[in-house]
Amino acid sequence: MAAISLRHNPYANNAYQQQGVIIEEIAGLIRVHRGGHVERPPIVPQVSCTIAAEQGITARDVIINKEINLWARVYVLTSCQGKLPLLVYFHGGGFCVGSAAWSCYHEFLTNLASKVNCVIISLNYHLAPENRLPAAYDDGFNTLMWVKHEALNGSSGQNWWLSQCNLSSLFLVGDSAGANIAFNVVTRITSNTSYAPTILNPLSLKGLILIQPFFGGEERTISEKHSKQPPDSALTVSASDTYWRLALPLGATRDHQYCNPQAYGMAKLKDLNFPAIMVCVSEKDILKDRNLEFSNTLAKAGKRVETVMYRGVGHAFQVLQNCQLSQQRTEMISHIKTFLNQ
Repeated sequence: MAAISLRHNPYANNAYQQQGVIIEEIAGLIRVHRGGHVERPPIVPQVSCTIAAEQGITARDVIINKEINLWARVYVLTSCQGKLPLLVYFHGGGFCVGSAAWSCYHEFLTNLASKVNCVIISLNYHLAPENRLPAAYDDGFNTLMWVKHEALNGSSGQNWWLSQCNLSSLFLVGDSAGANIAFNVVTRITSNTSYAPTILNPLSLKGLILIQPFFGGEERTISEKHSKQPPDSALTVSASDTYWRLALPLGATRDHQYCNPQAYGMAKLKDLNFPAIMVCVSEKDILKDRNLEFSNTLAKAGKRVETVMYRGVGHAFQVLQNCQLSQQRTEMISHIKTFLNQ
């Protein structure tokens, strides 16, 4: 599997650096200049939708909204019998980096579609700081409305994947910032009184899968304060803070509800009509305690929550380093399959 490696930044001292004062930077991933120019070194290759025939998966890129360049990569089984669950997937990257075309996500989702037997729509949402939150939430919600529209109209152009979908078995899935997006899209759907209960018809939302959800808060948790991270860690406290400064609305703190779901309050969480939720937590992740607290809060609010801990691994392990054959990654895919079929 192609890997993200954060050990070496080939652009640190070469011509990739541009003139101007740098006001925010996460080495090797993003650099923001005072004038607003944003650099994203190509630390992870972007790949086409081509997949080897023997993997049994076909992928194509589809346009959701040409005017704003919103697109997604769709994965389907080459040979399918019966209707399959539909997963709308949101990639990670702190809202600021990442792509549906990143090689690590392309390979992970190819494997997931093959092993789980599902259709996956991997959204290439707009990134911060050029598009601060709630832009990514808007993209997620609008993608669901696009799927609904295409399904209702019997779109011939999208029939190659729609024909495989069980529209009554829709799941929103994401890792890290993508899990945050999935949660907030569902929160928007279930909390706004202008949305009727049938807003998604003919789609029916069955579940929410949140992999190492990227949440925060002004008060540090124990794992944020004391978790020892290797130099190549996918997420450090410093990087997390930088992502939030770049992604939250201007002037917002990490206790904003986009960042800290505890800000909604128990009463509001109780009122939200969430589907079944699976939260995947990594033992060595700085977000471990925050993820566990989030799961416990949802459970206290009466929500159906399944929490799974992956031992000995850190943030985003499923797409990092040499994880193609890792036991934990195999376990995660197995857990997702079980959750979809329950």
